Amino acid sequence: MASLRPSPCALLFLFFVAMASAQLSPTFYNTSCPDALSTIQSVVAAAVANESRMGASLLRLHFHDCFVNATRHEWELICEEANDLDDDDTQGCDGSVLLDDTANFTGEKNAFPNKNSIRGFDVVDSIKSQVEAICVQVVSCADILAVAARDSVVALGGPSYTVQLGRRDATTASLSAANSNLPPPTLSLSGLLSSFSSKGLSSTDMVALSGAHTIGSAKCSSFRNRIYNEANIDASFANSTQANCPSSGGDDNLSPLDVVTPTVFDNSYFQNLVSEKGLLHSDQQLYNGGSTDSLVTTYSEDTDTFFSDFATAMVNMGNISPLTGTDGEIRLNCRKIN
Repeated sequence: MASLRPSPCALLFLFFVAMASAQLSPTFYNTSCPDALSTIQSVVAAAVANESRMGASLLRLHFHDCFVNATRHEWELICEEANDLDDDDTQGCDGSVLLDDTANFTGEKNAFPNKNSIRGFDVVDSIKSQVEAICVQVVSCADILAVAARDSVVALGGPSYTVQLGRRDATTASLSAANSNLPPPTLSLSGLLSSFSSKGLSSTDMVALSGAHTIGSAKCSSFRNRIYNEANIDASFANSTQANCPSSGGDDNLSPLDVVTPTVFDNSYFQNLVSEKGLLHSDQQLYNGGSTDSLVTTYSEDTDTFFSDFATAMVNMGNISPLTGTDGEIRLNCRKIN
């Protein structure tokens, strides 16, 4: 019988994650830039007031930043090949999603899950500019993403939580890593659980974080097959959604991920799943006779439990392989390395 004991390299992966996470602190900028958080909050609040969808976009930027990192399997390959462990190459919550392409690397912005999809870069630029005006080269772009995500959730009625700070910025980005690490909307429940587990996140984290789909929109191309071909979907919901997403053409037409309260961060997303009104295939997989059905039911009935679990999951996600200490850098411009 195969041993269930983690390999030394898997343990090494967990050690590096734990060590990096331990160096984060909610008070990191209390002395070096005491007005950083209030500055970020004011820019986010104005941006979301101007366009509620921006809240979802900023939250998504943080998710897409954190999820692009080396998996346990990739770390084992690194160990087997006896290569040096370069923290900049592991990525994670390191602001790499913000980097434009250069002659030296093709970044994450044009990865399939991101191209013509992720947005909010101008808001991040505005935040960075205002923060730099009060504290030069102190606050990282990675931390800006983490705080802006929290402030976006709060601006749309969701829970507040304490953001751990002290991340530093990557000096590279990877198109291939973004393509292979970001979970597509076609994943099964087992695929979702595996994807999140590879980042050290639990099934509860996965379901709670999926609740971010209570805000924001998705393109027709990402849910067309579901509304035309899948059986586990409310007929009236499918028909009404088809009006804005034809069987061919209209790939970029947007529909709200939460048809009930698309601009409010609440638990309607889970109520929709119970009613078979999940927009994406991966959404409805959370409530389709599988292991996560009971948690979806709980969240659909108990907003407080969802908010609490979501806050915990966001902190856990924010701890994925951050660069700390002297690793990486503090960018002056979030779009390019210094």
